[in-house]
Amino acid sequence: QPQLVESGGGLVQPGGSLRLSCTVSGATYRYYTLGWFRQVPGKEREGVSCITWSSDITKYADSVTGRFTISRDNVKNTVYLQMNSLKSEDTAVYYCAAGTGYGLGSGGYDYWGQGTQVTVSS
Repeated sequence: QPQLVESGGGLVQPGGSLRLSCTVSGATYRYYTLGWFRQVPGKEREGVSCITWSSDITKYADSVTGRFTISRDNVKNTVYLQMNSLKSEDTAVYYCAAGTGYGLGSGGYDYWGQGTQVTVSS
């Protein structure tokens, strides 16, 4: 069973950049697709991006395409989300997740991190 721990959240001005990291531990890490999701209180959870084991396939929500980049380092057991040109609408708690499927729907993910807050404000 993998354990996921996010880091890198914080306060940033609109137009700024932030990089989120998620370190994954556990012997089954290599078998999982990794994804980033975000959620605002009172709103549904949104799939932001995901990446396969070999990094050959990535997906992005339309709202972040061209601004966010997902990557993973299987030696460091870490997945990253580089966020550029941040907007106020990006403010949310960001969660790292691991699953056996592939996509931006939360149903395909079995394990979740605790979340890290990202606030975009001037």
